Amino acid sequence: MISGKARLAGVFGWPASHSRSPRLHGYWLRQHGIDGAYVPLEVRPEDFAAAVRALVTMGFRGANVTLPHKETAFAVCDMVDGSARRAGAVNTLVFRDGQIHGSNTDGFGFLESVREQALGWQAADGPAVLLGAGGAARAIAAALLDAGCPLLTIVNRNRERAEMLARQIGGPVAVADAPPLEGAALLVNSTSLGMAGQPPLEIDLALLPPRAVVVDAVYVPLETSLLAAARARGLRGVDGLGMLLHQARPGFEQWFGVAPGVDRGLREFVAADLPRRT
Repeated sequence: MISGKARLAGVFGWPASHSRSPRLHGYWLRQHGIDGAYVPLEVRPEDFAAAVRALVTMGFRGANVTLPHKETAFAVCDMVDGSARRAGAVNTLVFRDGQIHGSNTDGFGFLESVREQALGWQAADGPAVLLGAGGAARAIAAALLDAGCPLLTIVNRNRERAEMLARQIGGPVAVADAPPLEGAALLVNSTSLGMAGQPPLEIDLALLPPRAVVVDAVYVPLETSLLAAARARGLRGVDGLGMLLHQARPGFEQWFGVAPGVDRGLREFVAADLPRRT
């Protein structure tokens, strides 16, 4: 039950029906007994800016932003923080005093997820290899470099796009046509390869050191072929669900006034709605 004083937020997407964010935020709202709601907001790209401003007028506290709106959201904001500028995109909107504030919590969610699932891991442990050069890759790259990664190598099917990302992100970044796995402390897949309905990611993990961590930002399915191959070699694997859960924490706190936690109950509740394998 919600009252006329309910706090409201949601998630913009096109489509938005696949989003697990309403399930995730709904869990926290029930857990903390908050008078509020979090709803899917399926909006066409050409209507996005007007829809955001309408929510401000309607008294919403803010919203998450998913594909294909993250870059458009950056332009709609009255103010963006350093995380959004670094990532070049916005995934969290907070409406305050009639203004739209934007941030990007994907990098935060990524780091928190790896630290949680690969205990003892630090970005400074050694070189990292990042597959992909899209929006998620940019947020992950910025987070790794800011956390002390000594060398980040970006590998992308379109090398020109990888080189552009490397120039924009700055720092100790290289671009390669093939993943330099020998000596790498971290391998991250930020592409859609391995996602349900997409081709598998074809990569040989034999050259990775025994203590390397393998991360797949994909969470549908929860256990991708990449993670299965990593675990079969005794490597530490980190699934994409943790990034989803942790990136949601800052927005929830700002909209609903409670700092939520990521616990086993939440993880199991959201995972119950995901296919385990393809």
